[in-house]
Amino acid sequence: MQWRSLVLGLLLLRLGLHGLLWLVSALGPGLGFHQRFPFALPPRGAPHPPGRAAAGRCGRAHWGCLLRGGGSARGSFPPQLRASSATRPAACSPSATTTTCGTRSAGRAEPRACRGRGPDRADPSNLNINDVLGNYSLTLIDALDTLAIMGNSSEFQKAVKLVIDTVSFDKDSTVQVFEATIRVLGSLLSAHIIITDTKQPFGDMTIKDYDDELLHMARDLAVRLLPAFENTKTGIPYPRVNLKTGIPPDSNNETCTAGAGSLLVEFGILSRLLGDSTFEWVARRAVKALWSLRSNDTGLLGNVVNIQTGHWVGKQSGLGAGLDSFYEYLLKSYILFGKKEDLEMFNDAYRSIQNYLRRGREACNEGEGDPPLYVNVNMFSGQLMNTWIDSLQAFFPGLQVLIGDVEDAICLHAFYYAIWKRYGALPERYNWQLQAPDVLFYPLRPELVESTYLLYQATKNPFYLHVGMDILQSLEKYTKVKCGYATLHHVIEKSKEDRMESFFLSETCKYLYLLFDEENPVHKSGNKYMFTTEGHIVSVDERFRDSLWQDTFPEEEERNAEKLKSNELKAMNSSSNCNRVPDERRYLLPLKSIYMRQIDQMVGLI
Repeated sequence: MQWRSLVLGLLLLRLGLHGLLWLVSALGPGLGFHQRFPFALPPRGAPHPPGRAAAGRCGRAHWGCLLRGGGSARGSFPPQLRASSATRPAACSPSATTTTCGTRSAGRAEPRACRGRGPDRADPSNLNINDVLGNYSLTLIDALDTLAIMGNSSEFQKAVKLVIDTVSFDKDSTVQVFEATIRVLGSLLSAHIIITDTKQPFGDMTIKDYDDELLHMARDLAVRLLPAFENTKTGIPYPRVNLKTGIPPDSNNETCTAGAGSLLVEFGILSRLLGDSTFEWVARRAVKALWSLRSNDTGLLGNVVNIQTGHWVGKQSGLGAGLDSFYEYLLKSYILFGKKEDLEMFNDAYRSIQNYLRRGREACNEGEGDPPLYVNVNMFSGQLMNTWIDSLQAFFPGLQVLIGDVEDAICLHAFYYAIWKRYGALPERYNWQLQAPDVLFYPLRPELVESTYLLYQATKNPFYLHVGMDILQSLEKYTKVKCGYATLHHVIEKSKEDRMESFFLSETCKYLYLLFDEENPVHKSGNKYMFTTEGHIVSVDERFRDSLWQDTFPEEEERNAEKLKSNELKAMNSSSNCNRVPDERRYLLPLKSIYMRQIDQMVGLI
């Protein structure tokens, strides 16, 4: 354990600790804080057989050009390097970045100016700012469980007390329901679970005289979000709500599928902790309403829907913005709550994704043709709509790891990593036909890091430690500024915006830290934990699988939802990858390298 003593003495770690001490002691009530990838995609083809890539490997001819420059033969990752790497994400944690830039009433950090900012009250239409910043210490709240996972009990306790003592949701702020749920509600629940865990695996994270204050705050916030679910003919919620007055008079009747259908994990946890079915019921009703609107022909959903008519305003179906976390939460709701209907919906959705969105060769790790790619199509016809992907889609390899489709995850992850290698970041939108970015900024998103972390947990292959090191070095080289890490405005020119989103601390830094911290309690729990779409850690245990009510979705409401869809989907081809998911044990068993086949030879790097 000698290396641990050396690690604790590193400058970056000390910087991190000093930064967080400054945060807790100084801040007031409102703290917030052309490498080529050739694609000539074939038209939509037949479904892909579950036995694809059962033998053979994807050699240098396919992957060597993608990862050129990634290093020479690297068959291991030295323990000393791993140890020092684990402290570097700690330096970009709440201990050293946004938390040192916050000011009163701030929600997002401006790390170059070393200050925080709140909502744009002068311009209510500035949704880029106002959808997220609710004037309720967003960044501090969003980063609570990151402190716990890093084992920093004293600063976690100080931060929790600061939230309890100073944060209120009784504010005249209009916020996006989805963002408030995943960033704020989810983090309050995660921190509450950590505090009340009798085993205290992360160290002593208990709070003296704690009386479930974070749980009460979570309920208060959720109650203020409930008006979004009222007066909608479909049960799909309004996208925005005022925390004090309810639905704004000029509220938009259009919402994205992910925003309306990714509330079930947080609302379900809250319901089960409180013994009150209300929150889970409204979230589940929204999921079922969206599911009932899917195409009869393809089984796909669009990305924007009218909450009153159920009409699809946006007919694009893909894995990125507008849809990503909807798929994620179908699976994670099942993992957490054990309801078979969630698993059935996910399996059906995954079949449709494989049949209509996946392009490239049928086998991931063998055969001729382009590596696999998931494209954006028309939800009704399955025809290609455009030639770009967005950075949010990089979450999908991680989701595939959770269902055991590691082979496909490896190939898809390599595609996004190749883009990162070229630019030192992931552009927000990348045109795979032009082989160039369509949208050039990178707001420090975590999705590629998340998939890298999960693939390493599944395979234990040191290649993913090298990927994590590349990402970490790029962040430090191109985005690090005086008081944190700044959004890249232009991934080619490397110009910066004075902006750091809260998810950088709640997700990007957390997944990087966990990637290198092999001894973290998360990894010793036997898959006791699951991460929300915002990276908040929640325990997977029986108390969330047992409800105190008989039915969270009364028969009458279920019949009304089904009226939106008169015909069941035709059975999808049985050769889909979803058939490789036979029962719930597949999701809960430890991820092992048995799913892997010769990744060393596949990437041509290690």
